[in-house]
Amino acid sequence: MNLNKLPLFEMMTRRMSWLNQRQEVLAHNIANSDTPEFVPQDLEPMDFRRTLNRVQPVMPERTDPVHLVGTRPMPKPFHEEAQRERYETAPAGNAVVLEEQLIKVTETQMQYQLVTNLYRKHVGMIKTALGRTGA
Repeated sequence: MNLNKLPLFEMMTRRMSWLNQRQEVLAHNIANSDTPEFVPQDLEPMDFRRTLNRVQPVMPERTDPVHLVGTRPMPKPFHEEAQRERYETAPAGNAVVLEEQLIKVTETQMQYQLVTNLYRKHVGMIKTALGRTGA
């Protein structure tokens, strides 16, 4: 069974790929923190709404007439965080702020760890559903 063909796993794989690429860009920024005239780069944020629109919706199915139909309201729409303009530039023209880059690296690591844990938990649920409890 190829788990990457399931929509949920496909989304998680795409997210992990994006996080890997972002980590490379941030490492490049940090490596060039002393390069004159270097301007730090970052990836365009992954559009979660667009990613969700590509996936077929999964609707819950009532298996018993006494089960309730979901009544949870739709969540509020997402809002994008505006990118701040650079406020620090070294005399040589370098605009890399190491603290900012390290915060972004930490955020990326935490997001990667979250996706990895979600992946692991969902694989475990599929194994349980198939009756496999071992490794």
